[in-house]
Amino acid sequence: MNREDRCQQPTENLLVIPPLPPVDLMYLAAIAEQAGCEAKIADYSLGGNMEQDLNDFKPDYIVANIATPAFRTDMEALRKAKEILPQAKIIVKGAIFLTYNTNAIYEHQYIDYVIIGEPELPLKDILDNVPDSEIPGICYKQNMQGVKNKPRKFIENLDILPFPARHLVNNNLYRRPDNGKVQAVIKVSRGCPFHCFFCLATPVSGIQVRMRSVDNIVLEIKECIEKYNIKNFLFWSDLFDFDRNWTMDLCKKIIDEKLNIVWSANTRADTISQEMAGLMYQSGCRLMSIGVESGSQMILDKIGKRLKLETIRKAVKILKKAKIKIYNYFVIGLPWETEETVEETIKFAIELDSDFISFYTATPLPGTRFYDYAIKEKLFDNTASYNNAYYYPVIRTHALSKEKVFELHKQAIKRFYLRPGFIIRTLMRLRTFTEFKNYFRAGLNLFLRK
Repeated sequence: MNREDRCQQPTENLLVIPPLPPVDLMYLAAIAEQAGCEAKIADYSLGGNMEQDLNDFKPDYIVANIATPAFRTDMEALRKAKEILPQAKIIVKGAIFLTYNTNAIYEHQYIDYVIIGEPELPLKDILDNVPDSEIPGICYKQNMQGVKNKPRKFIENLDILPFPARHLVNNNLYRRPDNGKVQAVIKVSRGCPFHCFFCLATPVSGIQVRMRSVDNIVLEIKECIEKYNIKNFLFWSDLFDFDRNWTMDLCKKIIDEKLNIVWSANTRADTISQEMAGLMYQSGCRLMSIGVESGSQMILDKIGKRLKLETIRKAVKILKKAKIKIYNYFVIGLPWETEETVEETIKFAIELDSDFISFYTATPLPGTRFYDYAIKEKLFDNTASYNNAYYYPVIRTHALSKEKVFELHKQAIKRFYLRPGFIIRTLMRLRTFTEFKNYFRAGLNLFLRK
């Protein structure tokens, strides 16, 4: 699982989604170290023995990043952790707790604290022994019940946060899916003003875009280069190039400092410009992802995307002209989806002809407007499960069954990736055996997929 709140996705069934480092936990571990604690991080999605780790380390606090698709197994793991170490305080965070907080404590008595919203400052207060009733942004246990405190304001100056504790993870586990090189994730901003129907970005991080200073980001890049010999980066944000001047300043700083890095990020189709794309490439940008979502203008309008298909076409042309590879995201199975709108999406994806693509099945995560709509319209059934989120549908649409959405989803992936022209172009771009091996593995997975 990639467990970052906006993007909670199992990686096994998704072709080009690599495991990402647990940056939220790395931030929290850095906060714990600032508070005078010894901290350890375990990413059990990639293996490990929790029981042995708990018996060896005997922590006073256990902090877990809970993913909605893995909620049941996460909770079971924490129940076992409490049995092993009854005195340890268990603290959970995750987007699911935007809506499921006091009930979470009542129904799972082994949980001591639920952090609601940004987790760094609430954890600092807990570790600094601030009285529970005085800590904004938490839910805590009192007399076997959950007590919910007032919300905490979002952190305005993100520069006050320490850099993620990369020394506590095995960075070699987190590599680019194409060339296999170690990749660090740097969170450069938080917040998104667009509040799309299906997305957790705004509920999790707020409507205001809060950017770290360029100097602060560059210092973290330098730390990654000098301490960990990492030169490949994913600049994580809810909307990377929202502020044109900030984006240009960051690119110029990377160039002026001669950092010689390779990086990727995301953009909205209506925020990119040719001048910006050219400077991005010069500073090391080699991939930009675009949330296209659908090739149906009707569906884009329904989800409040505030984009026209022609604007997306122009953005793709800009990036191609700048020689920046493109990774387009599409969502299949939104409530208004029909076979006709899926066909529009597949044809649009093929027309855009990006270098990489992901077709996700629409997943209504708690906290989104999508979830509320699916409840209201009774789109869930008694077999609904988040276990294979983004791959196997959680809900039906108004017109299509879950099984039909899944069939169309698989067709979309194969029709895009198995085009002879696309395969030949991809093979011609390969430069190393590692790239060939990784692409071959992805292609084999695609052919064998049921």
